[in-house]
Amino acid sequence: MQWYLVAALLTGILTTLSQSNGKYKYDYATIPFLAELFKLSFSSFFLWKECQSSSPPRMTKEWRSIRLYLVPSVIYLIHNNVQFATLTYVDPSTYQIMGNLKIVTTGILFRLVLKRKLSNLQWMAVVLLAVGTTTSQVKGCGDAPCDSLFSAPFQGYMLGILSACLSALAGVYTEYLMKKNNDSLYWQNVQLYTFGVIFNMGWLIYGDFKAGFERGPWWQRLFNGYSITTWMVVFNLGSTGLLVSWLMKYSDNIVKVYSTSMAMLLTMVLSVYLFNVRATLQLFLGIVICIISLQMYFMPVNMLVELPQALPVTSK
Repeated sequence: MQWYLVAALLTGILTTLSQSNGKYKYDYATIPFLAELFKLSFSSFFLWKECQSSSPPRMTKEWRSIRLYLVPSVIYLIHNNVQFATLTYVDPSTYQIMGNLKIVTTGILFRLVLKRKLSNLQWMAVVLLAVGTTTSQVKGCGDAPCDSLFSAPFQGYMLGILSACLSALAGVYTEYLMKKNNDSLYWQNVQLYTFGVIFNMGWLIYGDFKAGFERGPWWQRLFNGYSITTWMVVFNLGSTGLLVSWLMKYSDNIVKVYSTSMAMLLTMVLSVYLFNVRATLQLFLGIVICIISLQMYFMPVNMLVELPQALPVTSK
């Protein structure tokens, strides 16, 4: 979980640092494709290592099972591109704040898809987290007009909400796939990322077709405008995806989204220094509320409420 927290922290920061004057010099649709290719290569190598061992991994090879991995690949394809589009409108801290909406949608999908119930206290924590994220986005009336509470354009918030919903849907469905059998994690990753590479390549071809092939074929501009920071974005996005699959196999979505929340808190602090984001009282209050929400969700009930001690039974 610690490694995923670091990767999630770097996602928004690196993506913003890869911009020049608020714009991407490279085709950001190529980033998810290269990240999927990286994840597929990594998983294929370690699956090959497993197959060379004395105890071969379990691999279900029926098409009936393999085709299920089509669904998250399509969702992740859309989400990755929405994520880059969102960061052209909002700063990294705001993006991370809106991303916490996935906690609410994840809780709902846990109930509907995975049949997992949350306690009343956990639902209260989810609502409190939503209040905290909203508080963090409210601006004061000192420097900005009072009729403009949000600094980002309307499109940025709509894309942020869409990104949060897609992330929750993909996460819950991926957890369902990862836990439905005892197949090797690397075999499951190979299936997932093979479809990811195919769909992302299809998206690039569609972009060429939509533009009338005026920009040339996608493979000719694959590395155009790339810098060291851009390659770090690719590596970080790929590493984050691999860590997510590990969490879905051995933990759950709640751990993932709350790890993302902790990364959000660190991102907001770093954004003050890296991107000249002004620290406000509302931002501070939002951070405090989010930390309280984390405590409420994971803290055992007996630490929040002093339970009555059972009276000793006396014999008559």
